[in-house]
Amino acid sequence: MDLRMTKEEREAFLADVHVAVVSLDEPGRGPLAAPVWYAYKPGGDVLFVTEKASRKGRLLERASRMTVCVQREQQPYAYVVVEGPFTLERPDYEEHRRGIAHRYLGAEIGERYLAGEGGERPMENEVLVRIRPERWLTADYGKLRF
Repeated sequence: MDLRMTKEEREAFLADVHVAVVSLDEPGRGPLAAPVWYAYKPGGDVLFVTEKASRKGRLLERASRMTVCVQREQQPYAYVVVEGPFTLERPDYEEHRRGIAHRYLGAEIGERYLAGEGGERPMENEVLVRIRPERWLTADYGKLRF
């Protein structure tokens, strides 16, 4: 039985709300694997915001590619892994910070989260990461027939 997702299935899965784990090469150590909230629209790039001074932010300055893994942790299990090049950009507060907070928490709790993070603070210490998916690895165990 082929468990791979179609292009449409994998893009729809990635567009759903999941926590992603991004992996970046770290010389002298194993790759850094870190959870992130992200944004994705079918056919587009995977986006997330991180602090420039964080371990992840420092590794981003030296890398050119990354891997992102998104999974469903309840039955039927499924996952989408994308790998590709990325760019670093200046994030927009409304689109990226507020948009992603609302995606994960809803408007009301998202606003409380943002207020606890310092409100509409300047984003010069943060970076928007834009990953262009080039390679996909997928599985949907809901396709198993018993």
